[in-house]
Amino acid sequence: MNAQTPPESLQPVRWMPLRERGQHEVFCGLTSIVWLHRKMQDAFFLVVGSRTCAHLIQSAAGVMIFAEPRFATAIMEERDLAGLADANEELDRVVQTLLARRPDIKTLFLVGSCPSEVIKLDLSRASERLTLAHQGRVRVVHYSGSGIETTFTQGEDACLAALVPLAPSSDQDQLLVAGSLPDLVEDQLLGLAREMGIPLVQAFPGHRAENLPAIGPGTRVLLAQPFLNDTARALTARGADVLVAPFPIGAEGTRRWLEAAGQAFHIDARRTQSVLAAPLARAERALEPWRARLMGKRIFFFPDSQLEIPLARFLARELHMELVEVGTPYLNHQVMSAELDLLPAGTALSEGQDVEHQIDRCEQARPDLVVCGLGLANPFEAKGQLTKWSIELVFSPIHGFEQAADLAALFARSFLRTDRIGSFQEGAH
Repeated sequence: MNAQTPPESLQPVRWMPLRERGQHEVFCGLTSIVWLHRKMQDAFFLVVGSRTCAHLIQSAAGVMIFAEPRFATAIMEERDLAGLADANEELDRVVQTLLARRPDIKTLFLVGSCPSEVIKLDLSRASERLTLAHQGRVRVVHYSGSGIETTFTQGEDACLAALVPLAPSSDQDQLLVAGSLPDLVEDQLLGLAREMGIPLVQAFPGHRAENLPAIGPGTRVLLAQPFLNDTARALTARGADVLVAPFPIGAEGTRRWLEAAGQAFHIDARRTQSVLAAPLARAERALEPWRARLMGKRIFFFPDSQLEIPLARFLARELHMELVEVGTPYLNHQVMSAELDLLPAGTALSEGQDVEHQIDRCEQARPDLVVCGLGLANPFEAKGQLTKWSIELVFSPIHGFEQAADLAALFARSFLRTDRIGSFQEGAH
């Protein structure tokens, strides 16, 4: 990842995080298929991997036995890994069978995994070959979800970055909101942008992967997710202008995010304030009871999703929690600059992971709440430490004004559960 660092390294660096480069504990990028296949309803995700990959996706998605999801795994057997079979021929056969069974597929993603990366299976050439073989019927796109290269949210980044070069060109002025959001949240945010007076507002990805938005010098981009570093670079290479703004998490973050769009399109500030006034007031009122419950609580973030910094900003500024340490898998100073400006002075940041060292720091600090991956949560809970699963924050609708209080409730729930258990035990005595 460091080899792909953009010229942001030439920017003034206001924050010098502790850089961790050791043992790490995260899900791989294949997990993102769980929300991407629901978003792009004409696409199919074919993981080229092992039975372990198949079990991971199946477990993460919780697919019922009678369901027919739009993802699958082309299982690589021992003969493939040993080079005794032609993996390309096997892949062509699997794709042929899949398309015969599912003629509704318009975009087919070939998703690389650790096994396909290890045997150097060239999915780039495979996607070109298969697109030509099925010309006019399906577009085949490849990206890597390998745990060797990606954490679980970076799978979405790789997927969207692979689509950008395929999008048509246009100089038309438009706002492009990049990053998968639940439909209800997307409708709310895009609706507010349109009400502000922005002429054309589109989401990327949309509901149909084959209908890509046109991109060009007139395109201003608001990132809805903080992990879209490669996507931002790809959009910039197409002439788009990626706006610098906090992410739409919490009342303040959502307001500043939409204000950045208004400023980019020269919308009168009074009109923007008029449109945002009512939802902003609702969000601030809804946060009040949760602020009373969370104020002063100390929180420690392990690196997992790249959502950590926007979440920490929200918790510190809107709920008055104390940030013990904020870890993130990768810190892009350019994408995160507006968020970093809003963090409390002296916030301890760490980039990357050396899990043993971070566990030691966390245990020494004894925070009130630890946000971490599933693999760390149970050991912490066994020691009496309250935890919040970071993956829950990825799968839950947390963006926008209307979801601000729901987001606060996700953090408060751990404390409420402990209170209920304590009350039950007192009653039992």
